[in-house]
Amino acid sequence: PVMREEIFGPILPVITVRSLDDALAYVNARPKPLALYVFTKNAKVTKQVVRGTTAGGTIVNHVICHLANPDLPFGGVGPSGMGSYHGIEGFREFSHARSIYTQPKIDVAKLGGFKPPYGAATEKAVRTMMK
Repeated sequence: PVMREEIFGPILPVITVRSLDDALAYVNARPKPLALYVFTKNAKVTKQVVRGTTAGGTIVNHVICHLANPDLPFGGVGPSGMGSYHGIEGFREFSHARSIYTQPKIDVAKLGGFKPPYGAATEKAVRTMMK
């Protein structure tokens, strides 16, 4: 008989490694995961895993709860997803924000010596910034 995932659910393999460095190397040698779960009471281990890997989301001492929080960004990296789409991060991702600057009638950049012709105002601004 063939076991089908939709009947039995996904299989979570347990792989033995000799060290944390070996575990990080194992994770980093494969496509970036959509989620990375870390189970430890050691803050240094947590920091090393977070700094040493890349994933769509990282969860410490729990599973899946990051999806339930709409304030946490969640987006895959590489082939595991298309980017941030959760909460405000999703709004920002798909909003295609652009900046709009309107020059005021009084050109403060020119008055401050930041536009040609350069002269005394420019020298004064440079001296102020070099302090």
